[in-house]
Amino acid sequence: MPIDPGVALGAVVAKETFSWNASDVALYNLAVGAGADPLDAAGLEYLDDRRPKVLPAFATVAAHFHETEPPKVSKPGIEIDLGSVVHGAQEVQVHKPIPAEGTATTTTTIVELQDKGSAAVIVEESSTVDDSGEPLWTARSSIFCKGEGGFGGERGTSDKVTYPDREPDHVIEEKTLPQQALLYRLCGDRNPLHSDPAFAEKAGFPRPILHGLGTYGIVLRTVVDQLLDGDVERVASYGAKFAGIVFPGETLRIKVWEDDSRLLITVSVVERDDSPALGNVVLTKR
Repeated sequence: MPIDPGVALGAVVAKETFSWNASDVALYNLAVGAGADPLDAAGLEYLDDRRPKVLPAFATVAAHFHETEPPKVSKPGIEIDLGSVVHGAQEVQVHKPIPAEGTATTTTTIVELQDKGSAAVIVEESSTVDDSGEPLWTARSSIFCKGEGGFGGERGTSDKVTYPDREPDHVIEEKTLPQQALLYRLCGDRNPLHSDPAFAEKAGFPRPILHGLGTYGIVLRTVVDQLLDGDVERVASYGAKFAGIVFPGETLRIKVWEDDSRLLITVSVVERDDSPALGNVVLTKR
């Protein structure tokens, strides 16, 4: 049985210690679109040799930044083929600014299993502390597993974001690069869905798609630059659901509603009649 809830639920998936440096951060920033204008001084702050700005979304790749093998969905009580899995949602809460270099330890636990009947949703939570034991960030991630439901679990509740009944306060367009996925895969996600045309076609796509977390990072950087004066430390938390696909080279339309300390955001693809890319996007400001 691919999912054994008696074994999986509450299981510690991993406890791992890892390090990163300024070059890793700069590469991540390039992978999410920083430095598109090499004469823009503000953009170059993301690529500083010693102290590049660190987006909170860097937390999603920091632990596995140097991995070169495709990921596997092999966890306690869970064995699922990678081809049947898509990223469902991602959230990061930052407890203090992430330094440009450091060492940290992450503990990841399976905290929820949702049985959707024809599919399953696996929710993991990761708590990360620095080398002195102080909390750095907490991340929550879910994956949607086609054909893996029916194991007898709870269906799960909806946490849909309610958007204001008015036009957005800001509309921003951000074009991705044709090679965006090839850059992003260097941040530790070597899933061939994003680089191998034959694999992508077998999975039902006409060509490789951009990593969902790539879109996630691009949107965060764009909003920070456009609406938060480029100050990455103003982001307390940032979460989104992955609502659709983005092909590298397409343009993102980012709609933003201001809601007290929150920015409520939707993301769609301009070239495909505003096909959804990210939904339920909430950025909480400090």
